[in-house]
Amino acid sequence: MADQERGVAAFSLHTTEWQGVTMTDSAAKRIIQLSLDGKVIQLNVKASGCTGYAYVLDQHEAPTADALCFEHLGAQLYVPLSAMPFLDGTEVDYVRQGLNQIFIYHNPKAKALCGCGESFGV
Repeated sequence: MADQERGVAAFSLHTTEWQGVTMTDSAAKRIIQLSLDGKVIQLNVKASGCTGYAYVLDQHEAPTADALCFEHLGAQLYVPLSAMPFLDGTEVDYVRQGLNQIFIYHNPKAKALCGCGESFGV
């Protein structure tokens, strides 16, 4: 799906000033734990939910060909270039909420959030 069809302005590494994706210390430590089996961790987005998009954090055998690598404290987080219009400037955190520990995404591009926290809109 073209970026214009998604309602996101065209994004290019060569013409766009961008901030990248950052991780807190807690997120970096968890990503390292998830990578111990030799797989890479990749953050992406998919069309989903009531507000448009959902975050997808998955293990892969190798990063996708166009993936950018963001590092912190030895953790490597891969993000496909196609997801950068949605994720640029996002900080990934790993927090305890009650009895659960989950990844939280602080995304300055998210203009709408689903009430259940499963999706976001840009």
